[in-house]
Amino acid sequence: MTEEIHRRCVEVARELSPQLADAIERGGPVALTADDSRPLAERLCRSIAGQQLSVKAARSIWARVVDAAGDAPLMAFLSEPNQDMLRGCGLSGAKARALCLIAEEARAGRLEAEELRRLDHAERSRRLTALWGVGQWTADMISIFYFGEPDVWPEGDVAARKTLERLTSPRRKTLRTAARFAPYRSHLALYLWRHVDAPPV
Repeated sequence: MTEEIHRRCVEVARELSPQLADAIERGGPVALTADDSRPLAERLCRSIAGQQLSVKAARSIWARVVDAAGDAPLMAFLSEPNQDMLRGCGLSGAKARALCLIAEEARAGRLEAEELRRLDHAERSRRLTALWGVGQWTADMISIFYFGEPDVWPEGDVAARKTLERLTSPRRKTLRTAARFAPYRSHLALYLWRHVDAPPV
């Protein structure tokens, strides 16, 4: 199946731009592997904690958060009384608040992965972005990497969007270009991230 998707993506890319086709073909097939080994709320919190940071800085801050929680369950530790401790771990005030609000939803049973898995990407995004501090980029990353959705184009991801522009044309709308790759837009993003060697956290 991965080989089939690869061939399809190369064919579509050839119709759009030789540079894009070369970039996809040269790297070979990419596998979309979902990782839902951790609870959804934890994954969301980690994603927000690492936003706009280097991979190294994001890992370091998250390790400090986990250390600060100690033996307490993470979702219990991520609560309003502990916001100062969270800021001491290197989180901004806004990120600390977002993590606490996500944990509150999880404790109330309103962030169940299996329930969200049954939704399509648009509805899942609507539910996730209704949470304070969760934007469309985070919702896209969760759909791609947590739920393994094959057809998500992360328009808000600068690396993916700018690379697609560079390999096609800056005058062409990236949303329209990406639409040509449906139902494999997540794969297109994976090819582009690999091309610039800048996968998201």
